[in-house]
Amino acid sequence: MISKSHITQRFISYVTVDTESDPNSDTTPSTEKQWDLANQLVQELKDIGLEDVSIDENAYIMATLPSNVSHEVPTIGFISHFDTSPDFTGANVNPQIVENYDGKDILLNKENNIVLSPDYFEDLKQYVGQTLITTDGTTLLGADDKAGITEIITAMEYLIQHPEIKHGTIRIGFTPDEEIGRGAHKFDVEKFNASWAYTMDGSQIGELEYENFNAAGAVITIKGKIVHPGYAKGKMINSMYIAQEFINSLPKLETPEHTSGREGFFHLYQTSGKVEETTLHYIIRDHDKTKFEARKKTIEDVVETLNKKHGAATVTAVIKDQYYNMREKVEPVMHIVDIAEEAMKSLDITPIIKPIRGGTDGSQLSFMGLPCPNIFAGGHNFHGRYEYVPVESMIKAVAVIVKIAEITATKNS
Repeated sequence: MISKSHITQRFISYVTVDTESDPNSDTTPSTEKQWDLANQLVQELKDIGLEDVSIDENAYIMATLPSNVSHEVPTIGFISHFDTSPDFTGANVNPQIVENYDGKDILLNKENNIVLSPDYFEDLKQYVGQTLITTDGTTLLGADDKAGITEIITAMEYLIQHPEIKHGTIRIGFTPDEEIGRGAHKFDVEKFNASWAYTMDGSQIGELEYENFNAAGAVITIKGKIVHPGYAKGKMINSMYIAQEFINSLPKLETPEHTSGREGFFHLYQTSGKVEETTLHYIIRDHDKTKFEARKKTIEDVVETLNKKHGAATVTAVIKDQYYNMREKVEPVMHIVDIAEEAMKSLDITPIIKPIRGGTDGSQLSFMGLPCPNIFAGGHNFHGRYEYVPVESMIKAVAVIVKIAEITATKNS
């Protein structure tokens, strides 16, 4: 269907462009360098023959593949993001190609003895005999989500070159800043004008997801009083000790490192403190809406308890919701998940339907009126030096996109 060399070259042309986003920026896109790939993508979409190719002032890209059937078919969409995570550098990505993977350790970087090992990353074992694209151990790869972009563009190119495959109108969208939670913030759902869409932003082959965390962020501020330590008895209030009380008041086993599946958590990801003031930054996650609300209430209850002990307004919490579980919006239109599942099964791909332990553009888009399940893009170990993607998984993802388009047109003929 698609040659390995063609999809590999396209993918590498994207990942070698640095598009790291910046959570501390208030612009969209959050980094100027995201424009470099965005403009490259716009030109490529035009070159392969898509119509209505546009890029707005915030670098949101949209394009159309017109229907090639005479009957009415719902317009569907495919969406990916072109930024990479600020968790690890995306500058000077130097992809390594491992042909016919033998199932053994892969030496990513000889100088620093950085090894990608199946003993630690067991998923590698399912790709023996395949072609892997890895990092050189000094950067992330960017398969999240440049693999998705590669797959969408390659699928559109394939459909254009094979008009015998019947499909309705297909819209594609590429977004900036997904990795910092803003990928859908300025997405124009009305302009996109699709009945539903799929994000190509999952991990291993077969993933099909329509559930994600409900998410909130909490900033806890603890006030203290600084007094010369030699004369501090009965006067000094050390905010860092009260912060320790706060941390210890939350369930110790309800943290990311102790939870899996649909289990939620409190995650302390940043602290800063002196005697006078300490700040704790948490994220709160749960798939279940009732439990999610209970977690926020737990934070508030701990604040109240500590203030009774140490004095009013010693501890304050600012809690802000970030996104919600898209299951609520997808379940009423479950046929869109069924179509993706049928497409995978017809291609001998075993669907892995499971909740996302994270967020996705699809969550926010679903609540903006565009139901949007998530499909595998093929990569593993995102956001770090051990990231890799099997080329065969990207080719399969292309086939899934094509098959979804075909099934949607057939079901509505």
